[in-house]
Amino acid sequence: MGRISTLVLIGFGAFFVTLAPLLKFWAADQLTYAPANHFLISRLEAEDARYFSVQDLKVLTADLDIVVTTRGDVKEADGDRVVWDEAMVVNDVTNERSQVDFTERRSAFDRYTGLAVDCCGNSVENEPVEMEGQIYKFPFDVQKTTYKVFNPVAQKAYDARFVREDTVDGLPVYVFEQTVPPTRTRTSTPPKSAIGMDGKGDVRVEHWYDGTTTFWVEPVTGSPVRQEVRRHEVMKTEDGVERSPAFVADAKMTEDTVAKLVQNAENAKTQIDLLRTIIPLVLLIIGVILLATGAVLSRRPSR
Repeated sequence: MGRISTLVLIGFGAFFVTLAPLLKFWAADQLTYAPANHFLISRLEAEDARYFSVQDLKVLTADLDIVVTTRGDVKEADGDRVVWDEAMVVNDVTNERSQVDFTERRSAFDRYTGLAVDCCGNSVENEPVEMEGQIYKFPFDVQKTTYKVFNPVAQKAYDARFVREDTVDGLPVYVFEQTVPPTRTRTSTPPKSAIGMDGKGDVRVEHWYDGTTTFWVEPVTGSPVRQEVRRHEVMKTEDGVERSPAFVADAKMTEDTVAKLVQNAENAKTQIDLLRTIIPLVLLIIGVILLATGAVLSRRPSR
C-alpha cells in the first residue's frame, strides 16, 4: 500500500478516535432534548372524588375522567427554548356531566434542563404567571436529590424530594414526591345556602389548596412515566372557617397512559444510549484499528 494510502488510514483513525469522546461527552447532550413539536393526550382517573358543582350549587361525589392535552408551539421555539400549551378537562362520569372543570396553562422551558424560561406568555388560566423550577420534565441524568417543580394549582415551585427507586412496567425509575402546604389560590362568591350557611345572598369565600404529587421519573431522559395527584381544595369564609369542599380527589394516570409514556421514555433512552455509548465505542474501535493498520504499514520497507 502506498504512502498516501497509509496516511489516509492514519488520518481517518485519528479522526474517529477524536470524534468518539466528542460525541459521548458533548454532542450526545446537544442532540437529546424536549421536542418543540410535542403532542400528547394523557388521562387520569379519580374515584369517589368530591367537587362543588356550579351547575347544581352543591357538592357532588363522583368518579372523574381527567383528560390532559399538551401541544408544542413550534413557532415560539427558539434555540434552547420550547413552549408547550396544556388544556385539562375534568369530566364527571358518575353524574354524566362534562367539563365540570377546565384549566389552561402555557409554559416555556429549557429543552435540555426542563427549567422554566421567563418568556412567551407564561400563564395559568390566561393570567400571566412567573414560573420557576422544572416544568414538564426533570433534567437528563436525574440525581437522587431534591428538585423544585412548578405546581400549576398553587402557581409556585415546591420541592420534589427523591424518596425511592422503583420500576414501572419493567422500566427502572426514580420516585419523587412534592407536598404543597395550604395555599390561597383564588376567591369566589357562591350562595350562602350552597355552602351550609344561614341567610340569603352570596358570600365571598377563599379557595385553599394543599396536595401531594408523586412522580415516577426515568432517570436517563428525565421523563415522568407515571403520576399521582392528591388534591385537597376547600372553600373558607374570610373568618377562616372551612365551609365546603371545592375539589377533593386522588387522581392516578390510567394504565394506557402509563404504557404510552413508558414506551416514549424507553425509545428516548435507547437513542441516548446509542449516542453516548454504542456509537462512540464503535467509532473508537474503528479508529484504533485504522491507526494500528496505518502504523504497521508505515513501517514496512517500500519496494
